[in-house]
This record gives sequence, C-alpha cells and structure tokens, in this order.
Amino acid sequence: MQKDCPSFSDTPITPDIDPGKRTVPAGAGIELFHSIPDPVLVVTPQGAIVEVNLALLRAIGRTRDEVVGRGVCEIIHGGRWPHIKCPLEEFLLTREARVEDTRLPGLGGEYSLTIVPVREKDLETRHMLLIARKLTRDEVRKVDTIRTAQLAAIGELAAGVAHEVNNPINGIINYAQLLIDETEDNTLQSKLLHRIVQEGERIATIIYSLLSFAREDGNELTWVDLNEVVRASLSLVQHQMKNEGIIIETDYHEPSSLIRGNFLQMQQVVLNLLSNSRYALNERYREPSPYKRIRISCRPVELEGQAFIRLSVQDWGTGIPQGILEKLFEPFFTSKPAGQGSGLGLSISYGIIKNHHGRLRVDSMLNKFTEMIIEIPAADV
Repeated sequence: MQKDCPSFSDTPITPDIDPGKRTVPAGAGIELFHSIPDPVLVVTPQGAIVEVNLALLRAIGRTRDEVVGRGVCEIIHGGRWPHIKCPLEEFLLTREARVEDTRLPGLGGEYSLTIVPVREKDLETRHMLLIARKLTRDEVRKVDTIRTAQLAAIGELAAGVAHEVNNPINGIINYAQLLIDETEDNTLQSKLLHRIVQEGERIATIIYSLLSFAREDGNELTWVDLNEVVRASLSLVQHQMKNEGIIIETDYHEPSSLIRGNFLQMQQVVLNLLSNSRYALNERYREPSPYKRIRISCRPVELEGQAFIRLSVQDWGTGIPQGILEKLFEPFFTSKPAGQGSGLGLSISYGIIKNHHGRLRVDSMLNKFTEMIIEIPAADV
C-alpha cells in the first residue's frame, strides 16, 4: 500500500564531539565494523549518533552525512513529539545493557535491538553501541503473542478494579440522590449534592469503559456487513469532514464483507478511528491539502489458512512516534496533549475487536501516516 507523503525534518542534535570525526578505528577495525550484516549505530548516552555502518545506511536509504549528528530516535523511530519522551533515549542515559524486541519504523520492520555500553580505559561510558537484528516471521509472531498477553493482563486488572469500585460509587450516587430529595432547591447544599451525583456518574462511565476494554460485555453476535458499518459511520461524520476539507476514500469488497459481530459496537470502533484520523489531519494541515485524506478499505484476506475481513483506516496526518505505539491500547494512555483526550477510545476499541475474535493493530511513522488495521474472522456462509 502506498504510504508516501511529504515529511518534516526534525532539528539536528548537536553531539558533544565532532560528528565528522570517526569513532571507529581505521584499518581492519573499520572494515570489520562495516562488514557486520546487521545495522549498527554508535551513539552518545544523550542519543546523538556519532557513527553508523553500511548496513544501517542501506536499511534507511541515507548517506552517512545525513545521519551522523542527528538523534537516534529520529533515525530509527522516525522522530517523536516534544511532549512525549522517547523510551530509548531515556534508557540510553542509564548507560546500561539491554536487549529488546521492538518495531523500528526507520529501518522498516521488527528488530531485536541490542544496546551495549562501551566503557573506555577510565571506565567511563561515553558511547553506546546499538545493534539491530531483523526478526524472523516466527519471532515476530511470538512478539505479537506476548504483546496480546500483556494487554489481556491489563484488561483483567482493569476489570478487577472496575468491579471493586462499581458498588461503592453506585452507593454514593444513591445516597446523594436521597439527600437531594430532602434538600431545598437552589441552596448551596443542593448544588453540592448535584455535583456529587454528576461526578459519580462520570466515574461510573469510566468503569463501564474499563469493563468494555476487559471484554465483559456479553452482547450477542449476529451477521454484520462491515461495508454497512463503515457506510453508517461515514453518514454521521461526512458533513463535518467535508467542512474541514478532509477527503474520504473508500474501497469496499462487494457484494459484502460479512462477519459475526455486533453492529453498534463495530460502529463505535470505526467512529473512534475516524475521530483519531480527523484530529491528526487537522493538527498537521491547517490549510487545504491533497494529502488531507482518510482512506478506508474493507477486503477479504487469508491469514494462516483462515478467512478474515481486514478493515483498514489510514490517514496522512501527524503519525505516531514509535516510542508510544505499544502503549496506544492501554486504558488512560493518550498521545494527545493534556486535556484533549481521555485515553479510553482505543482501549475500548481493542476490547471490542478482541470480543469479536479479531485483532486491532497499528502501523505508523511520525509525520508520514497512520494505519489502523482490524482483522476479524469472516462469516462462514
């Protein structure tokens, strides 16, 4: 799928040493460094790149002069937002060793990233070695399984907390209502009691969202055409999108894209994804642009010998920094600035899709694109 779009360059990071000076010894040492088949970077603990090997340059399609002196997050992650810290940059400051399986959009895939502190003769660590080995298909599947299990564990915790809080908060609301019935209207006491009920109901709404994330809804599944879900969702937001200059492109599989599901829940998911895309596009494009568009695709696919329907919602807005991709579906986590998001929309969507025996995943690069992908087993008709 074509994902090209104009990108914005981040401000270069000035390293604490001369970026034009090679840190790898000349002769056999540098030949060995460049003969390593995996991408390798030498960086400072502050995240400034001071040397890279040829494999890294081939992976990102840039020259050495375009890489050395820039921030490691910009090169291997595609950049970050000022209000969100990069986990890798924060870890480099610890000057500790680490191995983790992670997605590196700048290198175009899933990698095992090994971080090695380089201690010099005075035992000081002024440089860190980063070695990226591309994961095999089986290793990627294992990583996905682990991530799914982690989110399932968060869902169980959320459900436990929600159940414990649910009864007390309902009691508080009921007791406040009883006191309101015994209180004169338009008094300070009456206003305070109404405020207690209002805030209690807000907590009850959050509890309901947590239970949705934990997939404890028990709604009956019926035949649902995802084409119709998308059409119904667009009918609710298309006028607003048009007023904001957002172009909608659709690609439906005809005559239908049938699954076993809940129409209203699936519509809730699609509306949430459209809302996120709309926000990202309006943040990036203040003026009309041919790239200010959302593309929705609904097509049958075969995954590991089983028929699925893949629903994709893609935009060319602000994109999402790699450092937060794995947290997107956690309750109360939001990539938006403070006060502009509850952090529950994607977590609820994740729970709904899981309840449909499917999966929700994200592919994104900062300042380029974001694609939210839903894959649900096709109906056996």
